[in-house]
Amino acid sequence: MKKLSNILILALVLTGLLISPVFAQDDMPTDDEVNAIAKQLYCPVCENTPLDVCPTEACRQWRELIRLQLSEGKTEEEIKQYFVDNYGARVLSEPPRTGLNWLIYILPPVFILAGAFILFRSFQAWTKPRAVEADSGPGEEAGSTSQKDEYIARLEDELKNRK
Repeated sequence: MKKLSNILILALVLTGLLISPVFAQDDMPTDDEVNAIAKQLYCPVCENTPLDVCPTEACRQWRELIRLQLSEGKTEEEIKQYFVDNYGARVLSEPPRTGLNWLIYILPPVFILAGAFILFRSFQAWTKPRAVEADSGPGEEAGSTSQKDEYIARLEDELKNRK
């Protein structure tokens, strides 16, 4: 009987030990939560590779660091600031909107609008019919229009002969 109670107590203790890690895992952030932040960061080692898809061991460790910081209750901004403090602003997928970085957000739309305006004006000029110059008036010089007059006179004669 005493042996049975010892076995029962041992089973309860072992069950309690097995259950406690399960409760600790509930507080651990999921891969989706970690990748939501890692997607906004670039690997400090690899060039132009988001942290969430980088296959290197360093990136795996940084994702685990993000998981640890999330489990400690840090916010997304605090975690991103940690990476900026340690590796510089180049790890951010979107540059901070301060100082000269505002030009990144302002110049592309300005260039697009300017290009659209130039194209619009060019298309207008191309499709607009050009006015045909009338006969030279009395104020024009005879020497500059003598070739045009000769051509027009020949053209008019040929048109008259056709009829």
